[in-house]
Amino acid sequence: MNIIKNEEELKKKLTPEQYKVLREKGTEAPFSGKLIHPDKDGFYKCVACGNSLFKSESKFESGTGWPSFDEALPGAVKNIEDNSHGMKRVETVCSVCNSHLGHVFDDGPTKTGKRYCMNSVCFEDFNDK
Repeated sequence: MNIIKNEEELKKKLTPEQYKVLREKGTEAPFSGKLIHPDKDGFYKCVACGNSLFKSESKFESGTGWPSFDEALPGAVKNIEDNSHGMKRVETVCSVCNSHLGHVFDDGPTKTGKRYCMNSVCFEDFNDK
């Protein structure tokens, strides 16, 4: 895992879009991310710190335009109440570096009933380690 010590290091490491999403709670445009479709095996890791967040087995096609998962790895994320933009949602952040990943909803189609709606730019280039 790469523990980033400060915001300046993150600004150098991340692309402007990644920084906007992860550190300023932005959102990538729907259907624009490279990891929308569930076609890879392995782990999805935080691009800011390398923390493993989701297994590929938990990914599903949601039709929303963002990668969706039905469960996070134990202890990998924190869920925080988010009442911004006039909505009542639950924000999902990396448990190691507190970077914004997306939101979790209770409308998932699997047995967990969860839909972690994440931004593709939040994940490292995909690997199977």
